[in-house]
Amino acid sequence: MYSAFFFDMDGVLFNSMPNHAKAWDAVMRRHGLNFSAYDTYINEGRTGKSIINECYFRVHGTDAPDEIWQQIYKEKSEMFEQLGAAGPIDGISDLLYWLRDKYQPTPQIWIVTGSGQHTLFARLSKFFPGVFTRERMITAADVTHGKPDPEPYLKAWERSGCTKDECCVIENAPLGVRSAVGAGLHCMAVNTGILSREDLNKEHPDLVFDNMQQLLDYLKNGG
Repeated sequence: MYSAFFFDMDGVLFNSMPNHAKAWDAVMRRHGLNFSAYDTYINEGRTGKSIINECYFRVHGTDAPDEIWQQIYKEKSEMFEQLGAAGPIDGISDLLYWLRDKYQPTPQIWIVTGSGQHTLFARLSKFFPGVFTRERMITAADVTHGKPDPEPYLKAWERSGCTKDECCVIENAPLGVRSAVGAGLHCMAVNTGILSREDLNKEHPDLVFDNMQQLLDYLKNGG
């Protein structure tokens, strides 16, 4: 039995990764760089600056000057917003409300995300009313080092007051899994995107599921 569940956001709560992939691909091409949909998914969790510098280095042999990476990231963010807000991942609402209403003892439900959106809590409240609270959120504003560094999940664990064995991370991205494993926490990976199971298994999660319904069934059966 777990006392706390830590949920990632992109690709776990919201089906936002396809729009991230479209925006990265279009903007990188505009600047003579390359960053495919697969690259977007496999690098999910890294900072935009890190992604841009790596791509720029492949072409120019040096990191991007500040004004260039900032411009690229600005264009990417603008295009992502233009593509519209993504809806919830299939099955995530059923999982969240089952955990809140049926799982015993009732666990803490946290969000651990690299996002720093000011409207994040309002968006969570709109799609998942009564599930998340401001006190149980770790965002970009709470950490010095984002995923794949273990700091975000270590912060959530410390604030939860639970033992590590009582905590379970729900992730969809290899670098997010690496962060959770590095923090010494149980991690369930749900492959909601275009990656292979092997891409996720390389980071050594406890289990990999193909969708949220499989994870829900596992937990209902006492997993």
